[in-house]
Amino acid sequence: MPQKSYDQTIADWQRDPQAFWAEAAQSLDWTRPWDRVFDPAMGPYGQWFAGGELNTCANALDRHVAAGRGNQPALIWDSAMTGVVETFTYEQLRDRTAKVAGALRALGVQKGDRVVIYMPMIPEAAITMLACARLGAIHSVVFGGFAAAELAKRIEDAEPKLIVCASCGLEPGRVVAYKPMVDQAIEFSTHKPQACLVFQRQQAAAALTPGRDHDFAAAEAAASPADPVPVRATDPLYILYTSGTTGKPKGVVRDTGGHAVALLHSMRMIYGVEPGDVYWSASDVGWVVGHSYIIYAPLLAGCTSVMYEGKPVGTPDAGAFWRVCAQHGVRVLFTAPTALRAIKQQDPEGKLRQTYDLSKLEALYLAGERCDPPTAIWAAEQLQIPVVDHWWQTETGWAITAGFRGLGLFPAKPGAGGRPSPGYDVQALDDDGKLLPRGTAGNLVVRLPMPPGAAPTLWNNDDGYRTSYLSDYAGWYRTGDAGVIDEDGDVWVMGRTDDIINVAGHRLSTGAMEEVLAAHPAVAECAVVGAADDLKGQVPLGLVVLKAGVNTDEAVILRELVALVRDRIGPVAAFKDARVVKRLPKTRSGKILRASIRRIADGQPANAPATIDDPAILDEIGAALGKPAA
Repeated sequence: MPQKSYDQTIADWQRDPQAFWAEAAQSLDWTRPWDRVFDPAMGPYGQWFAGGELNTCANALDRHVAAGRGNQPALIWDSAMTGVVETFTYEQLRDRTAKVAGALRALGVQKGDRVVIYMPMIPEAAITMLACARLGAIHSVVFGGFAAAELAKRIEDAEPKLIVCASCGLEPGRVVAYKPMVDQAIEFSTHKPQACLVFQRQQAAAALTPGRDHDFAAAEAAASPADPVPVRATDPLYILYTSGTTGKPKGVVRDTGGHAVALLHSMRMIYGVEPGDVYWSASDVGWVVGHSYIIYAPLLAGCTSVMYEGKPVGTPDAGAFWRVCAQHGVRVLFTAPTALRAIKQQDPEGKLRQTYDLSKLEALYLAGERCDPPTAIWAAEQLQIPVVDHWWQTETGWAITAGFRGLGLFPAKPGAGGRPSPGYDVQALDDDGKLLPRGTAGNLVVRLPMPPGAAPTLWNNDDGYRTSYLSDYAGWYRTGDAGVIDEDGDVWVMGRTDDIINVAGHRLSTGAMEEVLAAHPAVAECAVVGAADDLKGQVPLGLVVLKAGVNTDEAVILRELVALVRDRIGPVAAFKDARVVKRLPKTRSGKILRASIRRIADGQPANAPATIDDPAILDEIGAALGKPAA
């Protein structure tokens, strides 16, 4: 049973926010205590634990070894791509991290320097991130497989002293050479790093440029271990780039102290896990979920973190996730709804799941995009455990809203994002910035200041941070998401604000329509966008992917879908157009590219963004809509 309830915890935070977070911070080792829990004069809205000093790597690794838990598994690397499983204890992970930190130091990396990391899901990616933190250097992980031009943009903005990369990444059926993309990105960039450290994978070795490139394994072997370097709590830990509306990526900064406090606190409070528990975030280290919940939060909390190189389906089948959970005794699984939908499409009856012992799996958490209720219900029925959809962003670094296993608050409403986490005063505003009553759709915002762990600014761009997040509504952080807060206080995120469509003067949520379409028994996944209409301004357009083995005539299914929306939302939705497609365009992290679909539907060019999983999908969508994609 939890020591405190959710309501008691929220009341404690509301009563004295600074005392609340100061108490949470006591669980960490500080080399210098903070002068102020929160300093409102720093940065665009203030910063946490000003004057304090600590080292995140020491708290994630050395602290547990010193406490006598060095032999506990810290990281399990499970590679479905190679068939290799490798386990690192806390002591082993600390020792390798110290050596790699020494190798970085030998190449000139010091506190405050930037290091760009361009690696697949291998242990060396995690070790390099932790090694940067150990030195007080600022890492910027770029998702492995980003094209050279996009990598170059990030190199130019971060100005790294060093790039650490792998020779290749592995995808089902193919090897992706990384080093040529790094070479080309350096050629494109006006900033040139001093050196590159290259981890050679046996599937494809890379040619090294003499004088600039160094072999990762050789440098690690030759290095002297580096001790942790204390940094200010307000110093950056990392930069993570996210898409900007101008096409230039935004460098989201994560500070050191607030990040460590929030993530450590979240593990017990939100996910209900304790030191020694096996926790698996099925994400990628290139995304914020990977940063927060593959690397930092589980290790700060003394858990065993699973790092998976593979896919939810196809490596080898739709039982891959259940195999990993069973083999490693996973207690909590965190993944994206798109992964569940892929599994559901391939194995709707859960026959593969039934072949594995999932008795240790206690909860499934979802994030990345709103989970449609039918998928959440399917997962709950299959697994017979709580399925928790929670809402957060790259900028926040941890959950804005959630279900709180550690506080006794379990989800009860499929489709809802849960209640606000302590530190987040979430409200809905109209376009003029006025508070809306419960149950009314509006712009979801968070009252300033943001809690520990949230981005304090953008890299070298305080003004850009203010413009992007703070200027629309004075005193509030604009999330860019639209939704409803119901009478119980649960937050329903219905999509980005530009996913709210205006049909003949009526503001309608495409997320609500997607929920209806997804409830049809033949539909595996779907997307609804607002297409331009001369009469109504916009009308909804639905694209659906059918489940494997569906034999019903497509025309019949489409008529049923139109009738469902009319029945459940009403004629005001003006939903009359649905199309069957083989697949939906997505980013590599699984988010549906609704803006690209909308541009194709409107007859506008929809060039493939750098994050797209497969550019050919846009041509398929264009063919389905009878319009060219570019």
